[in-house]
Amino acid sequence: MADHAAHRDHPHGLAHQFEDMPQQKESAVIGMWSFLITEILFFGGFFATYLIYRSYYPYAFFEGSSHLDILLGGINTAVLIVSSLTMAMAVHESHSGNKKRIMVYLILTGILGLTFLVIKYFEYSSKVEHGLVPGLVWHPHGEYSPQLALFFSLYFGMTGMHALHMVVGIGLLTWVFVKTAQGTYTAEYNAPIEIFGLYWHFVDIVWIFLFPLLYLLGTQGGH
Repeated sequence: MADHAAHRDHPHGLAHQFEDMPQQKESAVIGMWSFLITEILFFGGFFATYLIYRSYYPYAFFEGSSHLDILLGGINTAVLIVSSLTMAMAVHESHSGNKKRIMVYLILTGILGLTFLVIKYFEYSSKVEHGLVPGLVWHPHGEYSPQLALFFSLYFGMTGMHALHMVVGIGLLTWVFVKTAQGTYTAEYNAPIEIFGLYWHFVDIVWIFLFPLLYLLGTQGGH
């Protein structure tokens, strides 16, 4: 009877190693932020490399940036900003345990994430068509060709890793959506949605830095 009473009093979603829900949530938040710090260091290496070589070869990097589609990049920026809003709304609704609204906002977030990837696919296809993929198909043979190849190597490396994080994010979003549909999350137990929201916002923020660095350089006249 004592065991049965203890099980009945055990909060839904509370893992056995934690004393209460606030402690469990705090642990999860710290864990996610620790992971995101390593991700910041990872992308920071890309950003530092890009900025160093950009200072060495400004005209080649200007030329490379001028080959990028600002319109598609701008649309993708808007798409991710809106997806951050819908993700924030999903987290907000999770605090009240509104299952239907959580699912609606998660679906909208997923659609926007897929939209981003589809647009990125067309961008990559255009680069292949124009022979601007170092190591695969490379047409430029002018004075700045080696430096231009360096720019596009960084472009594909940085945006490719970002796209990979977006694919992982959509996979995690699908998992969160299924759990929500199953009624796993309640107003008292919603930490996984909030933790996933941190990851999604991080991926969006990375793109906010990538867009001006890569796409808007070509509008500055190489200076």
